[in-house]
Amino acid sequence: MIAPRGGFFTRDGKWAVENEGVAPDIDVENFPKDVIAGHDPQLERAVEEAMHLLKASPVDRKTTEPPPPTWGKRKGGGS
Repeated sequence: MIAPRGGFFTRDGKWAVENEGVAPDIDVENFPKDVIAGHDPQLERAVEEAMHLLKASPVDRKTTEPPPPTWGKRKGGGS
């Protein structure tokens, strides 16, 4: 057994304990038959949720590169 050396508190100002964990946002059952069949229900549900969020809020990606940086070049072209 190891005793904690220091306490900490949460953002709402309450004392918290180590290794308490976080309740999942989405409950997913992990049945042995699914795992034996080569499935990972938690991962599959996470990917499904990520794809749903991505569809709801698409990422706006740049398609062109920015101009090269100029901060490292010397003026006058000398060596």
